[in-house]
Amino acid sequence: MATAPEAEHPVKAFGWAARDQSGHLSPLNFSRRATGEEDVRLKVLYCGICHSDLHNLKNEWNMSKYPLVPGHEIVGEVTEVGSKVSKVKVGDKVGVGCLVGACHSCENCTNDLENYCPNMILTYASTYYDGTTTYGGYSDHLVANERYIIRFPDNMPLDAGAPLLCAGITVYSPLKYYGLAEPGKHVGIVGLGGLGHVAVKFAKAFGAKVTVISTSPGKKEEALKHLGADSFLVSRDQDQMQIASGTLDGIIDTVSAVHPIVPLLGLLKTNGKLVLVGAPEKPLELLVFPLILGRRLVSGSAIGGMKETQEMIDFAAKHNVTADVEVINMEYVNTAMDRLAKNDVRYRFVIDVGNSLEATKR
Repeated sequence: MATAPEAEHPVKAFGWAARDQSGHLSPLNFSRRATGEEDVRLKVLYCGICHSDLHNLKNEWNMSKYPLVPGHEIVGEVTEVGSKVSKVKVGDKVGVGCLVGACHSCENCTNDLENYCPNMILTYASTYYDGTTTYGGYSDHLVANERYIIRFPDNMPLDAGAPLLCAGITVYSPLKYYGLAEPGKHVGIVGLGGLGHVAVKFAKAFGAKVTVISTSPGKKEEALKHLGADSFLVSRDQDQMQIASGTLDGIIDTVSAVHPIVPLLGLLKTNGKLVLVGAPEKPLELLVFPLILGRRLVSGSAIGGMKETQEMIDFAAKHNVTADVEVINMEYVNTAMDRLAKNDVRYRFVIDVGNSLEATKR
């Protein structure tokens, strides 16, 4: 017989969880492990809502474990540290992103790419080393090994900084790896949502020329005036796309819905790179000739390792890169999920966990 969530570990915890594929969230009493010698315990203050939370709540990727406490854009204050912890101290502001464990011995781990470890442990709905289920940041507190703790610079706002732990590193990493984080590069950003708006900000901070590519003409003013993009393309406008042909060094495609990518290849220069960071549920159509004739590359990228995530947060703080957020109370979370499913957010929901969770306890 399975152990109840509130009895798995010695430390009581409280959060909001889904019990089944309906995805409806409601209060849950559960438990977390005691603070080990290499662990950091933090009071959760803010937690961003990622679109992957919605997928997991409804088990759309067939990997969910219920009850499921989501949340992997977690920011809080350290309340306890283990005897061997040297990275942070009590009172520090810190973050926890998508990962809380990995094998630490494979080639990826030894190269600071824990995010590609075949045995990585996700922050929620995953199985920890001790065989118990991990629970995320829609909760009052969290405990994690110090290796997976990100130090938050003093000038980084906690609410607007929280989404950088997933959305931020997801776009920062490919910009860096594929040589697009250099002054003078011309970078296209497809989609102007939670990932896309942060990608524009990072690319501009790197000194790149930025073109936003969208199906929605109505987003032009937002892209140019608010986010500082240099130009805007309506992807359904064949004339605009033809004029821009062969002008981009690289494209970061943030769209998670099924969409045509062949027209995007035509925008790339010779040796240009199209990097997919969205996750469409169905296959995309890809023609080979545009790749061959331009020696172009189609690739993918997923979050980043812990070293790079810390680098990203430090860079963001130095260059004033934050997410545009709508801060909500925990009791609003189900409405927020409904709105997120309709793309009705500009651009990221962040739960004020510290000030609203206590009131929802039952």
